[in-house]
Amino acid sequence: MGAQRLVAVLLTALLAGCGTATAASGGGTPGPTRHAPDGTYDVAVRQLTVDPGSRRPLPLTVWYPATAGRVAAGRFPVVLYSHGLRSLPELHAALTTRWAAAGFVVAAPTYPRTNLRAAHFTRADVRNQPADGWRVIRYLVRLDAARGDPLAGHLDVNRFAAAGHSAGGFTTAGMLTSGHSARLRSGIVIAGGGLAGSFAGPAAPLLFVHGSADPIVAESVGRAAYDRTTGPAAFLSLSGQGHGEYLSPGRPGFAQVLATTTDFLRWTLYDDRAARHRLPADARLAGVTSFDSRLRS
Repeated sequence: MGAQRLVAVLLTALLAGCGTATAASGGGTPGPTRHAPDGTYDVAVRQLTVDPGSRRPLPLTVWYPATAGRVAAGRFPVVLYSHGLRSLPELHAALTTRWAAAGFVVAAPTYPRTNLRAAHFTRADVRNQPADGWRVIRYLVRLDAARGDPLAGHLDVNRFAAAGHSAGGFTTAGMLTSGHSARLRSGIVIAGGGLAGSFAGPAAPLLFVHGSADPIVAESVGRAAYDRTTGPAAFLSLSGQGHGEYLSPGRPGFAQVLATTTDFLRWTLYDDRAARHRLPADARLAGVTSFDSRLRS
């Protein structure tokens, strides 16, 4: 992210986030969720820590579908969401809560050297964040099997997506390297680009979202990453927009970004073919958006 202006934009997004944030108070009845939900859920949130006793602990914010304050019945695919430079997970709640309401568990680590409150901010630490993302995935696989945990049995640990904004978009790309686990089914890169070795290994559908006038990460960087992909990919461009205005509810393009990312997740994590076919219409806003696609049904 890198700019206090964007922090203010995303604070507005946080205040407009949907869902009811409550503490986890018990587990619903685990069971398979075989298709994308027809409606929406309430949203609850937990604060956890990955590897708390290590040299690099990761605070983790987890939003999840809830019913009456408890984890909703079923197993839900998981989205790993990565924040940008000088940001925090809660500043992205406009997207993450809405994805959770749509039937996804969203897990967002606070990266130790690039978050808004980092005591020793280090931009170069982004190179270590893809490995952090994989630590989160391994942690959630263990959590799903942890007897007595409210989320146990509710995480579809074979269906992960990675998503992120700015430095978090680069982090997402960096997770999709040669030999990556097939658990990672897809990725969403928002205002980001690729890292060395990105977009290798098992083919995973990718969605890029970028403002055409982004002064921090030029759209050409995102386009270059899109052009490097060899599997299914799409690019949503927001004309005249910068580094994150479209992440704020009420701003031009927010509804299109939300609809496109949600249906992309429904398609890649729930195998919802109807959602795949909705993507061009989801992205359409005359004079504001354009959508390029190399996606396959």
